[in-house]
Amino acid sequence: MPYAPINFTKKLALITDHWSPKIIAQMNETHFKLVKFEGDFVWHSHEHTDEVFIVLEGAMEIEFRDDRVSLHTGEMLVVPMGIEHKPFAAEECHVLVIEQADTVNTGDAGGCKTAANDVWI
Repeated sequence: MPYAPINFTKKLALITDHWSPKIIAQMNETHFKLVKFEGDFVWHSHEHTDEVFIVLEGAMEIEFRDDRVSLHTGEMLVVPMGIEHKPFAAEECHVLVIEQADTVNTGDAGGCKTAANDVWI
């Protein structure tokens, strides 16, 4: 197996759609996914896993039923399992999401923003 760094900038250039995470690496049963956010997402939760958001470029918010957190370049947040949340980005934001390998982006909500969770770039 060849050893090579994963370049976020080059991988992000391959992503043209919003709210559609792409896998760039796997560690055990954990996926590292790059995604571009813009606009509103859906209220959802992940019953069996935490979810990590690391902002690589831009700014976003994660709304909770009782709070709201703003994240900017270089910041991260762990959303605990079972907690309902809704990401939002006023302008395009580049994010690294770290989550359990079988996690669907819309969690329990489903709908038109549900992305295939097995796409590698």
